[in-house]
Amino acid sequence: MQDRALRLPNASEIAAINAQHFADTPLRSADLLFVFGTRVEEELRAETAASLWEQGYFRHAVVSGGITPGAKLSECTLIKTAMVKRGVPADLILEEHRAMNTGENVMFSLPVIEATLGLANVRTVICLGNSWTARRYAMTVHRHWPEVEKMLLTVDGFGVPRDLWHTHPEFRRRVLSEWDKIEPYKERGFIAEWP
Repeated sequence: MQDRALRLPNASEIAAINAQHFADTPLRSADLLFVFGTRVEEELRAETAASLWEQGYFRHAVVSGGITPGAKLSECTLIKTAMVKRGVPADLILEEHRAMNTGENVMFSLPVIEATLGLANVRTVICLGNSWTARRYAMTVHRHWPEVEKMLLTVDGFGVPRDLWHTHPEFRRRVLSEWDKIEPYKERGFIAEWP
């Protein structure tokens, strides 16, 4: 059976993905930056977080991500270290070192946030992650923490405009793989409709 993520999408699927999947929102100052772990482009993630810090977009951050196969350090450790190197104060970055997927990023981070800041004291969150995963970050946060207002910023290093994702083979594969997860994940209760 052929991997569905290797298909060439038609014009209507491309338009749907551009309109629905890529859901970056306008940003404003937030109580918390939620940095989702990644196995790729950790430096880009940290650089973006540091830029947001310099511009005053968040008061605290949580970095979530465990040790992936073959790695010695957790995604959290790698990203937090790179954020601190770029000027984000270490004591303002909460750490979650066990998560192995997006659902766990949220589920394992919520107790850390509660213990340190108090969930009730966090009203606004900026979700920062990979562009190809797109709105699924905010949908996952919404499933487990509906009370908080969610904003979304996604990044990638593919070097093509976001609306031309389908012209880059690896970008296309990643986007289609994530796009195909949305409906099954909603049905299984992993994520909730957002916005």
